[in-house]
Amino acid sequence: MLDLIRIRNNPQEVASALAKKGYKADFTQIIAWDDERKATITQIETLKAQKNKVSAQIPVLKKAGQPVEPIFEEMRKLGDEIAAGDAKIGTLVTSINDALAVMPNIPDDDLLSGEKENNQVVMLSGKKPEFDFEPKNHVDICTDLGLIDYERGVKLSGNGFWIYRGMGARLEWALLNYFVEEHLKDGYEFILPPYQLGYNCGYGAGQFPKFSDEVYWLDCDEDKKRNRFMLPTAETALVNMYAGEIIDESKLPMKFFAYSPCFRKEAGSARTEERGMIRGHQFNKVEMVQYAHPEHSMEAFEELVDKAARLVEGLGLHFRVSKLAAGDCSASMARTYDVELWIPSMGIYKECSSVSNANDYQARRNNTRFRDGKTGKPRFVHTLNGSGLATSRLIPAIVEQYQNADGSVTVPQVLRKYVGVDVIR
Repeated sequence: MLDLIRIRNNPQEVASALAKKGYKADFTQIIAWDDERKATITQIETLKAQKNKVSAQIPVLKKAGQPVEPIFEEMRKLGDEIAAGDAKIGTLVTSINDALAVMPNIPDDDLLSGEKENNQVVMLSGKKPEFDFEPKNHVDICTDLGLIDYERGVKLSGNGFWIYRGMGARLEWALLNYFVEEHLKDGYEFILPPYQLGYNCGYGAGQFPKFSDEVYWLDCDEDKKRNRFMLPTAETALVNMYAGEIIDESKLPMKFFAYSPCFRKEAGSARTEERGMIRGHQFNKVEMVQYAHPEHSMEAFEELVDKAARLVEGLGLHFRVSKLAAGDCSASMARTYDVELWIPSMGIYKECSSVSNANDYQARRNNTRFRDGKTGKPRFVHTLNGSGLATSRLIPAIVEQYQNADGSVTVPQVLRKYVGVDVIR
């Protein structure tokens, strides 16, 4: 959620920044509501002072033997006016928050405006694999080796689902073990969150109300705020763990990672680049999240980008890192770098990790703060997240980049102790 004070002080600056994301902002109504809220607060303070003054007359009148009923009637009327004013303020605050809730985060100053066409490659790792034979695509490789059962996945759950089988299941689990082991080495706390979350989590993460139709809802109540949904990413849970709390400054940065399956309504398409496991309704992911001090937010971001990149480097895969333009960042993020894997059969790079900094956007929505040691006052933390990593893009990249002429696939060195073989035949 955006800072209303910043909007009031610099409305044109904020509007220009949001325009880089393609969002046309008009703060006229929000500022008018806030002006009315402030005026109502002043009126209530005047009424309370008047009520106190009238109340002070009661003992004097009683002592003089005069009737006090008119005083009580006046106090009742003042009380009704105060209650009406409080209700009005509540309505105004709700209107302001509802309007702010649908506005995207302000992109960092160094981001280019526009969409994917303005993304910038900031790192390239390794070389594209070259083959002295006719390489196959990941769907055929996984099918021929019995790693993935696409047909029976569809039989069980419909399009956008698949089954890991045999060595495919072992390869998938090997990736997850590799990620967990590496994050533990770096001092991150391992979290296994609930897979069913309340509406407040989607709101606090900045995904609701705008994207509330893109998740799987579990309950049938027409009011989604009383329902639960299947988490689309562990980030949604992790960034809400300390909602409404004030964290001791000495605990920052707080570093977490979580394993979870992720559930999303996105069905993908019939395009070749969406075939197989590239896009589906359910996939496994290990997610990293940090709660950072605002003054060290950029350091935390660079650490997460480095961690995601090192995981892919450890697998020996060719990939790149791209800095996203403002319009290609998700609504709740101020900056994002994508780690993108090379998929030879497609001739394109596909994202396997998005590392993002929300700055204080999510913390404002769920009221996560720390107490500043210098001022003693609460301040909003910065929240950052990054996939570490999503497996459904990794297996296609691994089997295509590591495929051999005889149809087998060489297992990346770091995974062999988990898979149990050097080559999958």
